[in-house]
Amino acid sequence: MTTRRPVQSDTRTVLPQGTLIEFIAQGSYVKVSAVDPITFVEVSIVGPPQVGKRLLTQQAVRKLERMVYRHKYAKGAPSRCAKRQKMPSGWDF
Repeated sequence: MTTRRPVQSDTRTVLPQGTLIEFIAQGSYVKVSAVDPITFVEVSIVGPPQVGKRLLTQQAVRKLERMVYRHKYAKGAPSRCAKRQKMPSGWDF
């Protein structure tokens, strides 16, 4: 089961355009992915389906807000969202 829907964030300064949410049921758990459509930062969480989509969505959006805030505003902090360096190929030596 995969569903996608935009979710408006409570923190308008961090996620002004909202969030894209995806639910993927895999056996006895649900994987929830949240993506910021502006910065393309993506996070995911895993939880039991019994807690409900609302709580899983809240947790994923909170995690995304932390990562986007770190990516946008925390200068000097190591970012997991940094772009990959171009790896030299065998022909570049």
